Amino acid sequence: MHDDSTLVELRISRFVRERLRPALNRAAVPLAIESWDAPGEPVPFMDAIRQDYSPFGTGRTWGRPWGTTWLHVTGSVPAQWPVDDSLRVELLVDLGFSKATPGFQAEGLVWSPDGVILKAVEPRNRSVPLTVGPGGRIDLYIEAAANPDVTSGFTFVATDKGDPATAGATPIYRLRQVDVVLKDQTVWELLQDFWTLTGLMRELPTGLARRAEILRALERSIDVVDPDDVAGTASRGRAALAEVLARPANASAHHLHAVGHAHIDSAWLWPVRETVRKVARTFSNVLALIEANPDFTFAASSAQQYAWLKEHYPELFARVKAQVAAGTFVPVGGMWVESDTNMPGGEALARQFVAGKRFFMEEFGVEPLEVWLPDSFGYSAALPQIVAAAGSRWFLTQKTSWNETNLMPHHTFRWEGIDGTQIFTHFPPVDTYNAELSGEELARAEHQYAEKGSANTSLVPFGWGDGGGGPTTEMIAAARRTESLEGSPTVELSSPRRFFEAAEAEYPEPPVWLGELYLEFHRGTYTSQARTKRGNRRSEHLLREAELWAATASVRSGVAYPYDLLEQTWHTVLLQQFHDILPGSSIAWVHQEAERNYAAVADTLTDVIETTVRQLCSTGDSTVLLNAGPYALDGVAGLAGADAAHPDPAAPAADVTLTRTAAGLVLDNGLVAVTIDADGLFSSVWDVIAHRELVPAGSRGNLLQLHRDTPTQWDAWDIDEHYKRNTVDLTTAESVEVILDTPDRARVRVTRAFGTSRVVEDITLSAGSPAVDLHFDLDWHERQKLLKLAFPLDVNADRAASEIQFGHVFRATHTNTSWDAARFETVAHRWVHAGEPGYGVAVANDSTYGHDISRSPDGAGRSATTVRLSLLRAAVFPDPAADQGRHELRVSLRVGSGIPEAVAEGYRLNLPLRTVTGVADAVVEPLLRVDNPAVVIEAVKLAEDRSGDVIVRLYEAHGNRSTARLIRHFEATDVVETDLLERPLAEPRVELAAGAPLPVESHALTLTLRPFEIVTLRFIRRR
Repeated sequence: MHDDSTLVELRISRFVRERLRPALNRAAVPLAIESWDAPGEPVPFMDAIRQDYSPFGTGRTWGRPWGTTWLHVTGSVPAQWPVDDSLRVELLVDLGFSKATPGFQAEGLVWSPDGVILKAVEPRNRSVPLTVGPGGRIDLYIEAAANPDVTSGFTFVATDKGDPATAGATPIYRLRQVDVVLKDQTVWELLQDFWTLTGLMRELPTGLARRAEILRALERSIDVVDPDDVAGTASRGRAALAEVLARPANASAHHLHAVGHAHIDSAWLWPVRETVRKVARTFSNVLALIEANPDFTFAASSAQQYAWLKEHYPELFARVKAQVAAGTFVPVGGMWVESDTNMPGGEALARQFVAGKRFFMEEFGVEPLEVWLPDSFGYSAALPQIVAAAGSRWFLTQKTSWNETNLMPHHTFRWEGIDGTQIFTHFPPVDTYNAELSGEELARAEHQYAEKGSANTSLVPFGWGDGGGGPTTEMIAAARRTESLEGSPTVELSSPRRFFEAAEAEYPEPPVWLGELYLEFHRGTYTSQARTKRGNRRSEHLLREAELWAATASVRSGVAYPYDLLEQTWHTVLLQQFHDILPGSSIAWVHQEAERNYAAVADTLTDVIETTVRQLCSTGDSTVLLNAGPYALDGVAGLAGADAAHPDPAAPAADVTLTRTAAGLVLDNGLVAVTIDADGLFSSVWDVIAHRELVPAGSRGNLLQLHRDTPTQWDAWDIDEHYKRNTVDLTTAESVEVILDTPDRARVRVTRAFGTSRVVEDITLSAGSPAVDLHFDLDWHERQKLLKLAFPLDVNADRAASEIQFGHVFRATHTNTSWDAARFETVAHRWVHAGEPGYGVAVANDSTYGHDISRSPDGAGRSATTVRLSLLRAAVFPDPAADQGRHELRVSLRVGSGIPEAVAEGYRLNLPLRTVTGVADAVVEPLLRVDNPAVVIEAVKLAEDRSGDVIVRLYEAHGNRSTARLIRHFEATDVVETDLLERPLAEPRVELAAGAPLPVESHALTLTLRPFEIVTLRFIRRR
């Protein structure tokens, strides 16, 4: 038999393109259109319909960038249209859609005249089923959003469309179609048959009989369909395919749980306000799909998005709530948003679950047990414990399939965190969270599935994501056809919980992956949009202060606890930890709004702190210093922690001396002596107590380095390793001058200019401190540059510690393996530590996350360690003005430091003493004391249920098994260990040595914590 398969495939493609698709609608009639342009931001439906509308028509342009045009469409269904079960009346709309990815262009929401949302219209989902029959009247409103496509095909060129101030006012869309159509369902079903079978055929080997069988069946189907009467003969075409569609799958076929999903970014290449509308559009699509397909289940994460729906679209929210009760609309994830997990602090990451789960449980009576984070940019090794402490069981992501260098060896495994907690984890091998259930995707899932021979089940999330509208009827049709189809994996319409329960049962002892899930990609997200990152760090610590002092005032003085205000503030901070806001990968509009929100948060919380303290201490003429940190310092302590360790507690305190020498200015306080040369660099850092030099021979510290930063792709997201090949050391100083020289403090100011930027650095050494403090005031105007701060250290460290949530991780400083080499830029919170046995150095910061720590030879050819902090970037996409302007940040270099000193230094820099004036000269007794610096009190607050109980969250910070006494200085009748949601644990992990229940007169608990263990205690007070 001659092989004409190539010709037949060409014939199939043309048949679908020129015969089937044009025959989908038997008839179409244009509707009358009137329009009204909202003058500014979007308006509610009831406001929109009261406006004066003007005649409009297809072919006309509409929509300035980010504008909203309301279309009022009216007309009638032709009376002569036939009534038939295979024919459906629909509204068909084309707002001017392009072939670009859905979710990055115009979208519309269709309303009835009485304000009921019917469904959205989007690039891959243009039709709206209508319930009117022949002769029936049509009267609808379309809220059309002119969202610009800022991606330019993801070529990463600078765009002015991400900021309303620069986006212009010229209309960017042309209305193409607003018709009532008569859809032929039989033709549509035949089209789905062709799509599924063609997709499967192209994935099968050319020599396989099944591929040839499908090819010839498709050919026969074309033969029996009359090209002049496709509608009348489509049923014959379907009959010709019935046999090949009925062949069951192989018994060994991979099994896929297909879960309806729409990955809606809470902000990204659109502002937060547009996400509110994207949620309404997508959820309305889903409700229409559920109505037509009762066996279909849709999973949606992010309590924030449901909260928006409740606030802005209450009628739609009520319908969603009904489907949640029915089990067809499934809240997943249990977090407030799909947050970044690298940069949020420990307490903030815990509150993602507290806020998210509380919303789902209070609104729906549902507690999600799976963590759903398909698109975050790497996953902290602290996350398994936090997930388990929140009462969740399972974890899902897809993002690690983006790794540039190394493939993850598993798709289903147990993930173990820094404290030893393990959670059952799955990476969908389909490698997308926007699947359409194509033959290519299903085959990829089967081919790539890593657990073959041990298990055979994976999950595929399907639906147009990024705000693109979610699942479609075409995807449901594909799932039905591949439920059991020879040559294809089997597909089951499912839910996340059903998948995880089935996967756990099938694979009860999967392999274990220990430590972080580092994404070998998007490493620039640790640094981009420095103001957003600083706002996040500052907000987290302000929230700690506000809750601590508010709880103290409530317990001590009966002051009303600001529950609502703190909750609203937390919600703002948690929203902005979304994985395209905090990482700095959104348009200018998003980050401008984030900075405004952080400023408002700072004002609100500062007012809470100062007002509360004045109520606590009474008003007067005195000034107090407040210490909200976990370690003993000067001032009024909210907590009485153990003293932070010092290099030599027996060493007498010494004044700071500043000496001018031939080598430069020498600052010495008896603990550390730093020499600042004529270039403002550290030619020497001498540890006085240890008698050792820390600057390697031939090197200088405190070195700013400017790198070319032109990523291969994904500008704001990526730092590519080739940046290292283009480096300029900023060694020239305009001035090096002494600006403070007192017995307790010396300060030197270094001023530099480079490019079009300027930096003023203050170097400070204080009496009694083994840390050199650096303050940078940067006026940054570079483009596509990366600014790093380098500290070469004469320390032979084969690994370095970096703080993460509730602990730290060790990472190799060498590049022995491809995994080590790929980890060339890493994330840390408040500190990093480089050490050799018996000695180490800590570098702390108040707003920086990106670091690299590497081995390099000193002047004598011996290995030394270089710690570098990534201070600023200047990406041009998606925000062409990213990071331009003024920045302020702090760094400290602490000599003779172990991990305990590094922990204390991080808190010192991020929780400085706060000055409050206008108070009485009063002493406030701390609520709690702890006698071991390894056990850190991270949060003190009143209970979420507003009972007045005191919640205390502690963790072991040094990586050791540690015992501490927790001394209580307030009245309580009982204490229980709880999960993060403040529910008593059925099996407490920590033995409360004082016993439970807790008598009022018992003031101390002795706690023994595993390394990095988190403990939440609930002190029950008299009601």
